[in-house]
Amino acid sequence: MAREIDEAWIEDAIERYRHIEARQVEFDKAVHTVEVTVRSPDGTVEMVVDASGAVVDVRILGPLHARSNADLAGAVRSTVAAAADAARWAREKLWAESFGADPASTFGTHPTSRRA
Repeated sequence: MAREIDEAWIEDAIERYRHIEARQVEFDKAVHTVEVTVRSPDGTVEMVVDASGAVVDVRILGPLHARSNADLAGAVRSTVAAAADAARWAREKLWAESFGADPASTFGTHPTSRRA
């Protein structure tokens, strides 16, 4: 009798693992379809990133003739920083929707951090 219980428990555990693995595959695909758009504080630079952190598009908005190189560079830097934060936010939101929990509370680490 004890052997039947152990086998049933093992089968349930395998099924739960397969379910989690399938959701992880869906999550990995979804991070490349969710996009977030951010702009520099002055509205000069617009950047679109997906939830994986990949840059999808960069746009320079408005005329640049009155802007210095340093001003434009600062706008680009601030937009890149905002885009990284937005991508992290999108991954965390997607993770919560996919798995119903904060990644850190589920795994003790942050598996949604960008992978190289």
